[in-house]
Amino acid sequence: MQFDTPHLIRYGITALVVGLILALRIRRMSKARPLTLERLWIIPSLYALLVASLFVQAQPSLGGWALCAAALAVGVGLGWQRGKLMHLSVDPATHQLNQKASIGGLLFIVALIAIKFIGQAEGSALHLNVMLLTQAFGTMALGLFSAMRVEMYLRGKRLLAQARAAL
Repeated sequence: MQFDTPHLIRYGITALVVGLILALRIRRMSKARPLTLERLWIIPSLYALLVASLFVQAQPSLGGWALCAAALAVGVGLGWQRGKLMHLSVDPATHQLNQKASIGGLLFIVALIAIKFIGQAEGSALHLNVMLLTQAFGTMALGLFSAMRVEMYLRGKRLLAQARAAL
């Protein structure tokens, strides 16, 4: 892999932007935020539309579908684990469900984004099908976001039930 000046500048700017976003996000992570279980479906639904548009643009081959199915399964497994990293709590007085993101979960997402970015940037140089790579990472992310929110929903419902039963 040969790096020339335009590639180094692009990688440098990307690293700077990701670093800035990461610094701002880590600052906000120390505070608990309200979690509304009824809204957890929104992000996966929007992302499902985005992923569907990738498949409308170019249908993968049979092997491509298999790769995307495997990526979806990996995403579900990773998402379930990331969901477990989210700290959920119930305010005993108001029974308000709160979430607090973990640094491990955030770094996990940053690593996946870095792998995706490098794969897309260098995929054509390695003679990879960049569209298929994008579709596979898209389906993996869909599985990740969906499973993470399902895990949080189930755990949040259980915590709320326990808090209400303690009355």
